[in-house]
Amino acid sequence: MRMTDDTDNSANSKDLGNIRKFAPSQVVFSGRFASARALIIGSIAAAATSYLVMQAEMVVSSIRVGFLQFPPAAFGMLLLVTMLGALSRLISTKLRLSSTDLIVIYSMCLVSSMVSSHGVVEKFVPLLIAPGYGANSSNNWRELFWDHLQQRQVPFDLHGSTNQLVLTAFFARLQRGEQIPLTLWVTPLITWGVLIVLVLFAFLCLAAILRKQWVDNEKLSFPLAQLPLEITSDLHGKNFFRSKPMWFGVAIPVVVFTVKAFHLIYPVLPDIPLSWIINDYLTSPPWNNLAHTMVVISFAAIGFFFLLPVDILFSIWFFFVLSRVEQLVAMSYNINTPVMPLYPSPLFVGYQTIGAYLVLAGYFFVIARPHFRKVFDAATGKTKVDDSQELLPYRFAFWGLLASVAASSLYLWSMGMSLWIAVSELIVFLFVIAIVMARSTAEAGMLMTETTFRPVDILRMFIPLHSLGPVNLTQMAFFDNLFLRDQRGLVLTGMLDISKMSDGAKINRRAFVPVLVIGVMIALVVSTYLNICVPYQIGGARMDGWMMQGSPQCTWTDYQNYFAPGATSLSQNAWQMPVFFSVGVVITLILSAMRAAYFWWPLHPLGYALSGSWSTVIFWFPCLVAWMLKALSLRYGGMSFYVRCRPFFLGLVIGEFGMACILVLLSVWFKIPPPAFPWE
Repeated sequence: MRMTDDTDNSANSKDLGNIRKFAPSQVVFSGRFASARALIIGSIAAAATSYLVMQAEMVVSSIRVGFLQFPPAAFGMLLLVTMLGALSRLISTKLRLSSTDLIVIYSMCLVSSMVSSHGVVEKFVPLLIAPGYGANSSNNWRELFWDHLQQRQVPFDLHGSTNQLVLTAFFARLQRGEQIPLTLWVTPLITWGVLIVLVLFAFLCLAAILRKQWVDNEKLSFPLAQLPLEITSDLHGKNFFRSKPMWFGVAIPVVVFTVKAFHLIYPVLPDIPLSWIINDYLTSPPWNNLAHTMVVISFAAIGFFFLLPVDILFSIWFFFVLSRVEQLVAMSYNINTPVMPLYPSPLFVGYQTIGAYLVLAGYFFVIARPHFRKVFDAATGKTKVDDSQELLPYRFAFWGLLASVAASSLYLWSMGMSLWIAVSELIVFLFVIAIVMARSTAEAGMLMTETTFRPVDILRMFIPLHSLGPVNLTQMAFFDNLFLRDQRGLVLTGMLDISKMSDGAKINRRAFVPVLVIGVMIALVVSTYLNICVPYQIGGARMDGWMMQGSPQCTWTDYQNYFAPGATSLSQNAWQMPVFFSVGVVITLILSAMRAAYFWWPLHPLGYALSGSWSTVIFWFPCLVAWMLKALSLRYGGMSFYVRCRPFFLGLVIGEFGMACILVLLSVWFKIPPPAFPWE
């Protein structure tokens, strides 16, 4: 069964030029370890990346430079290190940074950015405070949740009042003479930190097992890995950096965001709008009840999407538009269309995507059966498989993944969650949601990963949620907010992109394991410390409102509805859940079968699965623009014209992400108000 357009994929592979020469799909590496110089510079850069992400997303709060799957913070650090490396060669050739060094440094910054942002820390720290600070007499959180928490899980006293210093000072800042209560944070940080490390280790094992199947066997394009490879393979600037189309592409977003920045400083100057909310212009029924729909112009997204096969681009925007048409038809016939809890899509779209996710995850494992059989045989010692070029030996990765799932399940059980719920939450998270999200970046080049459901949304189809009991509901609220809600910054995708980029390094992939571990640990320590200390110093209420209060409190507010039977409006529309879940399963099976049977079939199942996500709400229009431009360039200019255009579109990425980093630094150092970037 075919999941990619072979013709377009071959076109994509031909246009990679130097990348393909520099990074063949299978490489025999001569070296074994990353250089000490690369690790030292990478560690410094990773710490600086964590600081930049925290300042941008939590303090400045209008530029997100860490939560994308190709984070502007990591890319900006790569450009900076590349520039400094080029300047250092003028002083001495001994200071020269090789392409391998640059890939190692970028890899550390990549995982550091994701962990510091929505991937882990920005959700983790406020979550520990939310059930205490948000408790009041109207929501009864103290009665609903506090009795079902363990003291080791939170920094506040479960037997104290809601007016504890550790809670109030976190949002209002400390008064003169008061000290940051760091000792109260130690136990909950360790308690949840163990679970976080187990999950990140599971991601590493998954990346080691999946790499050969996705990179070598299926030859997925990994669009987000192409630009770093282009830069690191052209150290002397003989090709890419001397391309006039590339610099023309850079100039467009530079000019646009410079104008937008000056508009904020001097409002009399004109602005250049880059986003419009369509709902603001729809005021009459049934249009005025349409789900949130935006038109966003992101130069970076257009640049990346131009690298994708035409069928994937068409499918992403087509299924998004189709989901809105479905809603209009339903409202025209007065069919109630409630919204998915905590997600922007209608309920009937959300449950279609649940069915699509389950079918796609199953399909990905089915087509990889020959590879997984080799992995299993290697893990059980039945046959000897050459896994020397993988991140981890297959035996270690296989049993490590199982051990991680088992240990995580038991750890959640020790916190009070039923073992069967813990296992189901982890399986859906690791083997369904994370796999499909990773596939959406590796094959569909999605800059932002976000889903439309949680495991609790699957459970509600079969059992009333109040029957799970208050302890399970309380612990599920914690787990959902930490891992399942807001998938932006999913670390698994970064690990897979690094596995792909390792083809451009002259060291064994296994040498990237300490690179990843060091990058993750630096991010966890530096970013967690900053995200605890800075709120006490300046007041969390002055920081990003969504991550500090909105996101965690939304989860607790949602779960409080499940403590009593029939407490939510979803119970009145329960019939939609199994019906549209079944619709999603059937449509995804049909789409996959048609792609397998007919090479001309234009609809990709991934586009259908992503149709209800926030990522598609933001990026459907850039997909439409990129689809039109690429289809026209290939039709009327042919492959040679497409190859000449490619540097221009990569330049759009460099210009937009470069300006994001520059404006963040200007805002942090000189308090200049930055414009909001279109992926926000």
